[in-house]
Amino acid sequence: MPEHNTKIAIKVQNLVKRYNHITAVNDISFQVEESTIFGFLGPNGAGKTTTISILCTLLSPTSGNAYIAGYDCMKYPSEVRKSIGIVFQDSTLDKDLTAY
Repeated sequence: MPEHNTKIAIKVQNLVKRYNHITAVNDISFQVEESTIFGFLGPNGAGKTTTISILCTLLSPTSGNAYIAGYDCMKYPSEVRKSIGIVFQDSTLDKDLTAY
């Protein structure tokens, strides 16, 4: 069952993501309360995009846990996706497609 807590919007516990011998995210933990403006800042290669991809259920962590609105991102991806919106860094629209 989800660890549902309406006061915490995002919770990350000991999150790690490794690609072979490269550690992209190294044991980070944080939480963001509802109605809070939060900035996720860091230098290039710090693991920001990887962490956001895990929170959006696009990647699985090597270890650790991530929750959105109390739902485990890996156990309940459909519930997580109902709770979020994402704007991609690069355009994902095909310029050759029309609306007809």
